[in-house]
Amino acid sequence: MLTAHPQREALHNEIHARPYERLTAPLALSHIALLGEADRAREHIAALLRKRHLPLPAEDANHLSVDIGGLHLRWEKHTEFHTCTFWKQLHDAPESFDATALAEVPQDWLSEMPGQWLVGLHMIVRTQRNGEQADPDQAATDTRQLVRRTLNEDSLLGASVMDNDAEVYTDLRLAADGFARFVVVATGMSPRRLGRAVQRLLEIETYRMTALLGLPMAREVGEALLHAERDLANVAELIRSAQRHQEPELLRQLTLLAGQVESLYARTHARFSASSAYFELVQRRIEELGEHRLENLQTLGEFMERRLAPAMQTCVWAARRQQALSERISRTSNLLRTRVEIEQQQSSQELLDAMNRRQKAQMLLQSAVEGLSVAAVTYYGAGLVGYLAKGLKTAGWPISPDIAVALCIPVIAIAVWGGIRRLHRQARAQVD
Repeated sequence: MLTAHPQREALHNEIHARPYERLTAPLALSHIALLGEADRAREHIAALLRKRHLPLPAEDANHLSVDIGGLHLRWEKHTEFHTCTFWKQLHDAPESFDATALAEVPQDWLSEMPGQWLVGLHMIVRTQRNGEQADPDQAATDTRQLVRRTLNEDSLLGASVMDNDAEVYTDLRLAADGFARFVVVATGMSPRRLGRAVQRLLEIETYRMTALLGLPMAREVGEALLHAERDLANVAELIRSAQRHQEPELLRQLTLLAGQVESLYARTHARFSASSAYFELVQRRIEELGEHRLENLQTLGEFMERRLAPAMQTCVWAARRQQALSERISRTSNLLRTRVEIEQQQSSQELLDAMNRRQKAQMLLQSAVEGLSVAAVTYYGAGLVGYLAKGLKTAGWPISPDIAVALCIPVIAIAVWGGIRRLHRQARAQVD
């Protein structure tokens, strides 16, 4: 009887959370991805299923695959977006994109789908000549004619994928309805293998678009960093010739500039990190397809390397510029603070020297005052002794007042001086 981790089963089943679908050609497929509001989307899909008396998804479900009457729906919730994929089985190989799977979806329900629409594509999947055994040359001719009718030849991409078991064609352009077009021609693929190939194509397009979400922010950051770098250069130049009274203002400007850069970094770091992760997923899915060149067509991998990779490098460079600028501001601030601290130390040293000089002067004055105090106390003490001696002489004592005064003067002076020294020693002992 082992004590199970509370997340053991959930973690174990995570790799089976979104299984590939079993697809059989020919079919028409439509795929959309929307940003945000995934929980509301789950409720929206539940409303459609409720009307058709179908089982509802669990409240925490992140994946749903259900047949809604001749049309199959697959819904997935991701970190910041959710996707809906619709497909329908066809009897004959499709020759155009006129009859899309999305056309079978209730349009009023579709128009109220929560989230911001980001990705949209239509795909037709067919076999060679309606699934019949055909001459290879004739099959290739039929495929070329289909591609010419449905896609733009000027930007056509194509490749043989999945160990040459399928061919993929697309122009990655948005048609009049706002959807891209994909043509997949499968030859002898099992339903599971075809499902994997189609899913990878859908993920390539979805992750490509989500990765590009960082590009507008990178361009915005580039302009902001250009001004910030110019301001930092001006402040650094002023530091070289700044007077002491100007340093607080320069430090204030540096603090303000650092706050602006850190605020920009905090606002964009998550987006740039997500774009980098999505781009990595795009590259991985393309590798999993195992592309081989078809005639003179550019493959998806080549296209992404030439068109998507520079955009992702822009995001990476923007993030690096932010980090580098933040470090430069920190170094400049430390330099200015060091200069201020050195000047403060010099001022403190000068102040200490002045205090030492004043203390020495006070000691000299104190010594002079102490000498005068000894003389004054001795004078008054001798006067008291003289008065006492005169009184005793009048009373009949054989005492000379002058001799008594003369003899007591050294005794009084020594006693007063010794008392003052003793007070000094006691004061030093208390201070120490």
